[in-house]
Amino acid sequence: MATLADAGLTFTTLAHPAPASVETRAAVLANPGFGTNFTDHMVTIEWTEGQGWHDAVIGPRQPIPLDPAAAVLHYAQEIFEGLKAYKQADGAIALFRPEANAARFNMSAERLAMPALPESVFVEAIEKLVQIDRAWIPEGEGASLYLRPFMIATEAFLGVRPAKQYKFIVIASPAGNYFKSGAPAVSIWVSDYTRAAPGGTGAAKCGGNYAASLVPQAEAIARGHDQVVFLDAAEHKWIEELGGMNLYFAFEDGTLLTPELTGTILPGITRDSLLQLAREEGLTVKEGRYSLDQWREDATSGKLVETFACGTAAVVTPVGKVSGRDGEFTIGSGGPGQLTGKLKNRLVSIQRGEAPDTHGWIRKIG
Repeated sequence: MATLADAGLTFTTLAHPAPASVETRAAVLANPGFGTNFTDHMVTIEWTEGQGWHDAVIGPRQPIPLDPAAAVLHYAQEIFEGLKAYKQADGAIALFRPEANAARFNMSAERLAMPALPESVFVEAIEKLVQIDRAWIPEGEGASLYLRPFMIATEAFLGVRPAKQYKFIVIASPAGNYFKSGAPAVSIWVSDYTRAAPGGTGAAKCGGNYAASLVPQAEAIARGHDQVVFLDAAEHKWIEELGGMNLYFAFEDGTLLTPELTGTILPGITRDSLLQLAREEGLTVKEGRYSLDQWREDATSGKLVETFACGTAAVVTPVGKVSGRDGEFTIGSGGPGQLTGKLKNRLVSIQRGEAPDTHGWIRKIG
């Protein structure tokens, strides 16, 4: 495999002058929450036009110096990924499909006119951070070290063109369960807003997509729901995805359906993994369009028995109730379904080394 050295890069490691104390870290790991606590270190790699990638550093997590004219602040050239490191049953630390994250990261970079990062460099940077901050990985059900690689345009200029300078960064955050309501299944609100349109950036993992989802997500929460679901932009009838997760629909005849990737839906790595696991379970798996009206009709008749959302942060989450301006409907019993639980258990067992990895998805760090 290519390494940083093969790409003309070597890591410089900078000592942390004041890492968190053992007591402080233990308090965080006892109740990590999600996305609110961070480890001691970070990775940074610079890119400059004519020079390429350079200055790979792992050092103390600290603020990023940015010129007020930095392109990311004005033209939103920014992309990110999300993946996790797990403590496995044998004590090893493992990543789940980091190469897939690396490939998707570069797809996002291409859409936003940003430089590609060699996939081997992406993976090695993550491994370096996990190795140095492995003491921050929490234990227990649903616990992991959430990793956030991202890239921003740092060139200082005002003008609509691709920037000539970028910074790739990786930070890490101890994580517990994503949803905090404690409900057995989440409730979602059908939004009048549109997440993405054909020809837009819906398939890229860029911050602007998520910024646009904040108002509809806030509306859903204000109405007592956990998440928002978006319909397509053209006809406003076809189910696309939640604010940050893909959706699956399970039917009584053993069919499993997920919305097809049309360029307006993020190609989720958890989504893809579940496609493969579901086929191994003997299910008839389909990727296609599914309308809100059909969703309501199938749930009411009992033809649809389960709906679940999936993503790196929340893993697999059952959907119990759907509400919108035309009323609401309940899916199945309104709680977790058997298939949802079975697929989640299979996925989590592979991630944690409790079941054989027959797909080559696990990358052990040591």
